Amino acid sequence: MRENLEKLKKEWEEKFLRSGKFKEREKVFKTDSGIEIDRIYLPDESFDYVSKLGFPGEYPFTRGVYPTMYRGRLWTMRQYAGFGTAEETNKRFKYLLEHGQTGLSVAFDLPTQMGYDSDHPMAEGEVGRVGVAIDSLQDMEILFDGIKLENITTSMTINATAGILLAMYVAVAKKQGADLKKISGTIQNDILKEYIARGTYIYPPQQSMKLIVDIFQWCNENLPKWNVISISGYHIREAGANAVQELAFTFANAIEYVRSAIKAGLDVNKFGEQLSFFFNAHNNFFEEIAKFRAARRIWAKIMREKFGVTNEEALKLKFHAQTGGSTLTAQQIENNIVRVTIQALAAVLGGCQSLHTNAKDEALALPTEESARTALRTQQIIAYESDVADTVDPLAGSYFVEYLTDEIEKKVWEYIDKIESMGGAIRAIESGFIQNEISKSAYEYQMKIEKKEKIIVGVNEFKTDEKQKIEIFKLNEEAIKKQIEKLKKLKKERDNDRVKGSLKRLRDCAISGENLMPAIIECVESYATLGEISDTLREIWGEYKER
Repeated sequence: MRENLEKLKKEWEEKFLRSGKFKEREKVFKTDSGIEIDRIYLPDESFDYVSKLGFPGEYPFTRGVYPTMYRGRLWTMRQYAGFGTAEETNKRFKYLLEHGQTGLSVAFDLPTQMGYDSDHPMAEGEVGRVGVAIDSLQDMEILFDGIKLENITTSMTINATAGILLAMYVAVAKKQGADLKKISGTIQNDILKEYIARGTYIYPPQQSMKLIVDIFQWCNENLPKWNVISISGYHIREAGANAVQELAFTFANAIEYVRSAIKAGLDVNKFGEQLSFFFNAHNNFFEEIAKFRAARRIWAKIMREKFGVTNEEALKLKFHAQTGGSTLTAQQIENNIVRVTIQALAAVLGGCQSLHTNAKDEALALPTEESARTALRTQQIIAYESDVADTVDPLAGSYFVEYLTDEIEKKVWEYIDKIESMGGAIRAIESGFIQNEISKSAYEYQMKIEKKEKIIVGVNEFKTDEKQKIEIFKLNEEAIKKQIEKLKKLKKERDNDRVKGSLKRLRDCAISGENLMPAIIECVESYATLGEISDTLREIWGEYKER
């Protein structure tokens, strides 16, 4: 059959294309990852359905991690939000929940991410800018005031200080009388990608990994429904990686986390269930869909073949997707709504478990209420009006999609094998290999834009001189001042003897090598601040300085 089809294809090309009557736009068509795209695709007789696809909810999970996927339950619509103070962000959370958001996702400001209190000199000018300022348990109580944590899932984009923010969340849940066995959500807790792509690290890699494994262990025993890490390709992609590199470097990091946890004595069949991933959804529609499908297959193979996992639940790659922030343009911002729609649809057709859609104005400032609502409505229209969620993996069997899925998997394995031969992700990071690969990819992509080989509508083509009147979000500067005043008042009025005692216990645990989470929770509940807890560990572990 294949030989006959190839013969018919050649006849078709001779008839319509070789005559020169029908010309193509380019000599060679490629995806953003450099995968060459043929004119048309034919059935592949060697394609093994069972080993390559299988059925949804079964190994290798190419078609989805659950048998019914969105026919059973739609993805969680989790809009990323956080700015200014806990009071202001609490209002935004409630606004989004009133408009149909089904999960919370917290953005923290840079001082919170870097382990500095709002009154620290290093925090000046950054308090509340790119996320909410959280200095103590008091702020966390305000952030979730009127929101029952047992009834909602919360994702927290936090890494170096993940253990502290998780401890605060647990303390709030306990005050609400929640059953910790029912609390569900995610902390990003992915420090390796910070050394690669983002830079919000505090401690050296070895100590950071120790803290991450402590969180794995504590959650395994106390928060069984909590995702202990969200291994992030998102920021790797934002730094300039292509789709293949996004998966490859994310999985290289994931292998390192799993190895570290096993070395610490944890059972991969248990903690493997609490691992999750965070990927980017970019504009190259079919490549993105294929990327998500390939990701599930690759991860299932890694867990089964590399780590001997036998628990089916621990083989499943569950992921959150966010539309590409780096694809948003300051020019003609209404175009961003279209970009986000394409990206969100790719994430849904690729089988995401939760999704954030960026707002049209995020290339200029934090989103306004109106633009955040439009971003949420984009998800809701896809969910309730497009009917794409009515069948599982609707693009399976597309000759093109299956070809792309296979090609992405092949190229990802080539990277993984290379990184493994170097000694793993940490060695590859320390040598600069991963960072250099991302830099090269970012440079090549930018060159394509400058040469107009890649068209960005409104930027390098289809430009306009019209002046846009855009209402952008403005931070409440007075509220920021009140945040610092509130912090100073807390430090004065709390039981400072209790604070000192809890910080001493944390210091002792850091020296002895005990699991740090119980000590961090004790510090948090005594109203020790995030900065005080971070500084205590800085004294023992030091800070990481990039070479």
